[in-house]
Amino acid sequence: MTDDADGDADERREAASRTAAISRETAETTIDVTLTVDGDGDSAVDTGVGFFDHMLEAFAKHGLFDLTVQCDGDLHIDDHHTVEDVAIVLGDAFDEALGDKRGIVRYADRKVPLDEAVAGVVVDVSGRPYFDFDGAFSQDEIGDFTSDMARHFGYSLAMHAGLTLHTEIEGDNAHHEVEALFKALARALDDATRVDPRRSDTPSTKGAL
Repeated sequence: MTDDADGDADERREAASRTAAISRETAETTIDVTLTVDGDGDSAVDTGVGFFDHMLEAFAKHGLFDLTVQCDGDLHIDDHHTVEDVAIVLGDAFDEALGDKRGIVRYADRKVPLDEAVAGVVVDVSGRPYFDFDGAFSQDEIGDFTSDMARHFGYSLAMHAGLTLHTEIEGDNAHHEVEALFKALARALDDATRVDPRRSDTPSTKGAL
């Protein structure tokens, strides 16, 4: 390949780069997020909630997203604002990084097991926010993380990323249930946001998502 061809290929890769950097500050949290949709699964996460950090790292790893999250939240109250607001900013980052969503696969359906637990995620990167959750977590808390905040994370992410998101979990251990859910969400989003080489337009008869 010639130097010119190498340069053209680099320009195409740069033009196709789907990245975002979002910051948000409120009286409850200060958050900085960077996201590369077409990444290697690298992450650097510090939210002050250990189990939540673990889930975001798993989300990046299994979705092949490069992700940094820095959050300073009001953890003296509880973990609610931290988890909710990180989901809001991450959703905004996906929305910005995907732009007009031209060429994406759009739909995906994934199930992921973790020992006795199974989580399922069906997603449409539709631009029409909707969230549904079926199931119940077996324990109320996982370390310093409130189990039900996994459901609220999915809701807030869907509302801000413009996702139609249906989720379900079953199992006997909340750690396994939540981790399977984050991994299933990662795999489904990776599938749905991939660029289909056969498509040059936006995957909608309306012409926009």
